[in-house]
Amino acid sequence: MKQIITSIIQAIKEFDTIIIHRHVRPDPDAIGSQAGLKEMIMQTYPNKKVYIVGEDESSLMFLAEMNKVEDDVYEEALVIICDTANTARIDDQRYKRGQKIIKIDHHPNVDPYGDIQWVDTASSSTSELICELYTHAKNDLELNNAAARLLYAGIVGDTGRFLFPSTTPRTFQHASALVAYPFDRQALYAGIYDITEPIARLRGYILQNFQMSPVGVSFIKLTKELLDSFAIDPSETSQVVGLLGDIKGMKAWAVFVEEADMIRVRLRSKGPIINDLAAKYHGGGHPLASGATVYNWSEADELIKELEAICKESID
Repeated sequence: MKQIITSIIQAIKEFDTIIIHRHVRPDPDAIGSQAGLKEMIMQTYPNKKVYIVGEDESSLMFLAEMNKVEDDVYEEALVIICDTANTARIDDQRYKRGQKIIKIDHHPNVDPYGDIQWVDTASSSTSELICELYTHAKNDLELNNAAARLLYAGIVGDTGRFLFPSTTPRTFQHASALVAYPFDRQALYAGIYDITEPIARLRGYILQNFQMSPVGVSFIKLTKELLDSFAIDPSETSQVVGLLGDIKGMKAWAVFVEEADMIRVRLRSKGPIINDLAAKYHGGGHPLASGATVYNWSEADELIKELEAICKESID
């Protein structure tokens, strides 16, 4: 790991222009690691030009807003891609124009890419990896209040407020170091977890209508008509994904979200491995938290049957 970190730091030193990417439909870890790394580099090397790119996610703009970058800026740039397992999910495919590419990620390395790859699936989040980068290179990177806030948001988001099994003693050590900086944690939690009235009502609908199979599998189908009736955009449904996980006996669940030309599937598990199933349906992710895509409700039903089989096998 030290050799990889040395290579990353050396590349950061060498390039005057650095463009940092992350995955499409970002979560707090994607933006936290992306923007947190930018803040660290700018704090350390104020003469460098550092940009973060991708589509802005309205619910996370309180963390950071993306930069607009012209095509020619990439010609002599270092590109760093955070929290993105495969190239198809990189937000802004101009990353290929960069002179050198670095991948920093904690998802399974199903799609190795980049001139330098730092992938650690034992890390709770990519934000935790950026903390590791700082810890091992304190002479070459500086951590400031803005970076601490962003990295803490990423760790909190990807650990479910430190509840997920990915949380390790090392995670708490990094979190402890970050909260020593004077950012407003209460406001940060509110930004991530406060919900609107429509989302609250949708949560009530899900809790009233979910069913759990004998092997501990549940699913909910959020059709376009249903979401319209609650005045909710499909992108907002990320706020209901973990809801069923608190139910005793639940082993795995799927939230199907109908969009204009596809049905997005958010898969979660409390034990059975689900990322292989997600990969079969045009997706992937972590063993216990993955995403997939189906294109009709019949295909969704097939996915549910396979999820049932996985959970049944875990019992047997």
